[in-house]
Amino acid sequence: MIKLDMSTALFLYLFFSVFLVFLAWIFMNFGTKQKTFSSEEKYIWHCSICGHTYIDSRHDEISQCPRCGSYIEKISP
Repeated sequence: MIKLDMSTALFLYLFFSVFLVFLAWIFMNFGTKQKTFSSEEKYIWHCSICGHTYIDSRHDEISQCPRCGSYIEKISP
């Protein structure tokens, strides 16, 4: 028979409980990372004709809406 005193048994119980919760957390979150997109506000365009919001980092002053094809001029605040 294996002899354990109370403090060792309590330690093993808590250690394995925390370990199992940690493994469950890793298993549930594996592959579910959210992709975040952070862009500067100067690249975000909003079409006033069709209401489409899109990103265009190639142009500074005038951009063409990919949905309706209208040209949009950037208004400085």
